[in-house]
Amino acid sequence: MKVDILAIGVHPDDVELSCAGTLLKHIAAGYSCGILDLTEGELGTRGSAELRRKEAARSAEILGVKVREIMNLRDGFFVTGDPDLTEVIKRIRKYQPEIVLCNAVSDRHPDHGRAAKLVSDACFYSGLRRIETALDGVAQKAWRPKAVYHYIQDRNLKPDIVVDVTPFVEKKIESIKAFSSQFFDPESKEPVTPISTADFLEFVKAKMRVYGRDIQAEFAEGFTVERVPGVEDLMKLR
Repeated sequence: MKVDILAIGVHPDDVELSCAGTLLKHIAAGYSCGILDLTEGELGTRGSAELRRKEAARSAEILGVKVREIMNLRDGFFVTGDPDLTEVIKRIRKYQPEIVLCNAVSDRHPDHGRAAKLVSDACFYSGLRRIETALDGVAQKAWRPKAVYHYIQDRNLKPDIVVDVTPFVEKKIESIKAFSSQFFDPESKEPVTPISTADFLEFVKAKMRVYGRDIQAEFAEGFTVERVPGVEDLMKLR
């Protein structure tokens, strides 16, 4: 079940909106990637938990990820301590990622920043061998990812690093549209939300254009870092 990169989102579609291009790029380069959704997004204004599970499965097929797991932490009411912290530690040890991508450290939705702390803490504590966990009756070994990067969501945070995802934008948009209950549908009778307006996906693209401008790329995705990343070759920086 090991993956190179594990992208974690508190709600199904967080990953697609924020870092699907980065996943697609690394999958194309031969790395294995997985997605972990902490909740079913059951408090969402549109759709339902059951429908979002089906949409998440469809998006996972589009992206070509190795695995996608949806946990059942309480949407809106999960906590950064136990028991939720231990459950996330179990998944870090299960998938043994080298890199974790997770929610924005601060955002419009309060779940996003709280999930960022939960996942960051879990990645650290997962490396402590004196914290004993078991999954499906099997004892787990300690594991700590090499790095945790936070993708940027609704608020315009300043990225520390950006990833050129220009060749993968249309596939990213396709993965987002898999969540048809959440985004614009002229036939929908459900309430309008900030992400279901007709121009929202153009906003997503525009944001990627802004992040790409500094590296002379058409589209990029931005991340903030928890520690300064090392560089092997200055000539390969853009």
